[in-house]
Amino acid sequence: MQTALILEDHPDSRKWLAGILSEALPGVTIDAVDNLERAKRQLQQARYDLALLDISLPDGNGTNLIRQIRAFNADTYVVMATIYDDDDHLFAALKEGAQGFLLKDQPRERLVEQIQGITRGEPPLSPSIARRVLRHFRNVATATPSPTADQTGLTAREEEVLRLLANGYKRCDISSALDISSNTVAAHTKQIYRKLNVSGRAEATLQAVRLGVVDG
Repeated sequence: MQTALILEDHPDSRKWLAGILSEALPGVTIDAVDNLERAKRQLQQARYDLALLDISLPDGNGTNLIRQIRAFNADTYVVMATIYDDDDHLFAALKEGAQGFLLKDQPRERLVEQIQGITRGEPPLSPSIARRVLRHFRNVATATPSPTADQTGLTAREEEVLRLLANGYKRCDISSALDISSNTVAAHTKQIYRKLNVSGRAEATLQAVRLGVVDG
């Protein structure tokens, strides 16, 4: 992560978030703006590895910026940083393509750790948000029959890797647990993402819960 965009309208919060990013990702170059229009202009001028977006802004909803970010750079890692933890805001952001959702009322050190987790392939989700997401999909699974892992085309080994991924294991840990190389883990992970039609660990975890590969 070499470049980051912060969209936050409150000056103190903007400075605070910039400090968190600098601590979590040493050497990162940060552009910080206070409204959607300035953010859109920045996207036309620079490409970002990470975007940290507030939701409630003077000129609109930060969630509405996600599609434009994707249009300029599909690889930008988008994380919402907000005080809102209700289902409406959460699932609207995830539906638009947010890859993380952090609550700003957490301790600074926890936010630093969650941002650092991005570089390790760990989706940045505040604990209460993760529980809410898993509960939502567990309720959906209860209401609607879910496909089995067999129906997705996952092999037995891929299901094992998915189970460990969903439980937060790092690639090296999965390698040790299954006695396979790190490159083999990476290859299995790529196949899992393709077969489940997901783009990252967070979505794969949700699918693992929905499929019953892990408990919610």
